[in-house]
Amino acid sequence: MFLRRLFSANPAVAPTVARVAPFVIFVLLTSAQGKFGPESAYWFYAAKTLVGVWLIWEMRPFVTEMRWALSWEAVVVGVAVFAIWVGISRGWLLQNTLWVRLGISHTPTTPVTPWNPNLQYGAGSALAWFFILTRILGSTFVVPPLEEVFYRSFLYRYIANHNFLTIPLNRFVPVPFAVAALVFGAAHNEWAAGILCAMAYQWLVLRKNRLGDAMTAHAITNCLLGIWVVWRGEWNFW
Repeated sequence: MFLRRLFSANPAVAPTVARVAPFVIFVLLTSAQGKFGPESAYWFYAAKTLVGVWLIWEMRPFVTEMRWALSWEAVVVGVAVFAIWVGISRGWLLQNTLWVRLGISHTPTTPVTPWNPNLQYGAGSALAWFFILTRILGSTFVVPPLEEVFYRSFLYRYIANHNFLTIPLNRFVPVPFAVAALVFGAAHNEWAAGILCAMAYQWLVLRKNRLGDAMTAHAITNCLLGIWVVWRGEWNFW
């Protein structure tokens, strides 16, 4: 109820707060992962997933476009983005490698030890599987609504016009399209895949004039990526 009161406290800024505040809270919790010892990387992820569910519940009355939708385009884009993500995310197409090659950084910017519950709790242990399943479920059902609302519904339209609700979801504006994709890419170590991913999801929003297909595509991508990580042991993607 606290967030709902916050969202409705000032009608003039309520649409912005309802789309930005949950994302910011989620990002802040993400930044705390691993800051309080190795185990905090896993417990903070579990905690932020629960908080994310609560945030989405609180947002629903104020963010009417946050509704899941299924289409063949969403399925195709979701699978294609997954293939791109695992296919090109190597070498200088990763931020930590790119900065080193450009001479901006001399050491990797990501932890040497990847997010891998099997290393922390033992392969096949109950806790390891708990955190693995939590991450797959969280990235599939919690991350897509929060990120799609912020990037595709808010940021894209806000760059086009600060009174962003006046911009229809299906209106293509070149500068916001490029900037929102670059910001999304910069937020991921897999920067090149992230840019292409953002463009694909935004294309879905433009084509369908709704957010739900992009949420579904995002969920499919993340779910497939989670399965890939566990199956192939490529924990670096997490």
